[in-house]
Amino acid sequence: MARKQLLVVAHAPSDNTRKLVDAVLRGATSPDIENVSTRWVAPLQATPEDVLQADAIILGTTENLGYMSGALKDFFDRCYYPVLEQQQGLPCALYIRAGMDGTGTRRAIESIVTGLRWSWARDPLVLRGDWKPEFVDEAEELGLYMAAGLDSGIF
Repeated sequence: MARKQLLVVAHAPSDNTRKLVDAVLRGATSPDIENVSTRWVAPLQATPEDVLQADAIILGTTENLGYMSGALKDFFDRCYYPVLEQQQGLPCALYIRAGMDGTGTRRAIESIVTGLRWSWARDPLVLRGDWKPEFVDEAEELGLYMAAGLDSGIF
């Protein structure tokens, strides 16, 4: 069986947001996952080719002034049209580190994902308010969920 590719495109400008990326990667690379390769690419470095090689994607962003990070917006600006036709139906998931409520960020990303015709593997994970250690567990669960879905052929 060919290995599936799980791409994580997540903005991690702080120690806490880096903990979230690390947790997603830890979950996605669990010893129980056999046929999935996972890699993280920062949004400013991610290319259309990265997305074209992916069998699923996890997006991660901070909430910045009620919107996604500029880095994730830049990723979408550069990659939208080059992947539009070839990656329709791409299973995706999202986590938002929201100091406020994350509503505007979620709405904006859902709109872009709808335009790309990607397929939500689960509802977005919105990590609201002050930092809580449980956020790390929730991010790890998200990574495991996506990798297990790919590994088992659900996605």
